[in-house]
Amino acid sequence: MRALVVVGVLVVFALVFVGVALVRDSQGGEAPSANCPEGWPRADMVLRESKDIKINVYNATDTQGLAESVADDFAGREFQVQKKGNDPKKKGVDGVALLRYGPKGLGSSQVIRAFFLDKAETEYDPNRQDDVVDVVLGSQFQQLATPTEVNQSLVDLGSPQLPPGTCTEKARA
Repeated sequence: MRALVVVGVLVVFALVFVGVALVRDSQGGEAPSANCPEGWPRADMVLRESKDIKINVYNATDTQGLAESVADDFAGREFQVQKKGNDPKKKGVDGVALLRYGPKGLGSSQVIRAFFLDKAETEYDPNRQDDVVDVVLGSQFQQLATPTEVNQSLVDLGSPQLPPGTCTEKARA
């Protein structure tokens, strides 16, 4: 009989402990979309693994085959390369690279920035509906960072910054 009382008390204690932990949990954060003005896009701030990131690789330089070789390098690092070739916008990029993305690609673009050691320019389009990041290679591009450099760059970059006029997407379980 005493064992049943002890087990019963432990079960009640465990239920109270779990209840308090759930109430005080701060990992999910508040539902920012509740305070989001109507019509504002909701950005996905999750830093995804490379295997979950979709990219297009475009060449904005005069170097033939650059997009294909860099796309192969990204594919070797488990990125999902959707398209590769010359930049369809035919817009020259003077720097290392330009990353084009929309609200659903915000977190992914942060990961990709680390492969360029934070030397890639960014171009955010709040009206873009897909989760693909366009990687446009510029005239100063030399090579992608090593895995060690990428990890250090991710630490240095921290969390992505929310663009003006954008709210965060509700946290997923």
